[in-house]
Amino acid sequence: MAMKTDRAETIALLALAHIAGDEDLLHRFMADSGMDSTELRISAADPAQLGGILDFILGDEARVLDFAAAAGLDPEEPMRARLTLSGAYVEGRGTIQ
Repeated sequence: MAMKTDRAETIALLALAHIAGDEDLLHRFMADSGMDSTELRISAADPAQLGGILDFILGDEARVLDFAAAAGLDPEEPMRARLTLSGAYVEGRGTIQ
């Protein structure tokens, strides 16, 4: 099922808030991404960066499950959001192969 872009962006912002709320996770994300705190704040307005935030969450099953539980999401929603932000998930057509 397709996801609207604004819903995907909202999920990515929830993921950013989840990361920012956990000091260990935040340090891991910043180390992996090479971002500093200023760049991280700016990234919230950039759809490409939002995709990177979701990539970080999706990179570890435990992170996905923790985030989904904390945000009240189905564990598949972060992946659907990522596909939507990448343009690989087109409403009415599903995933582009």
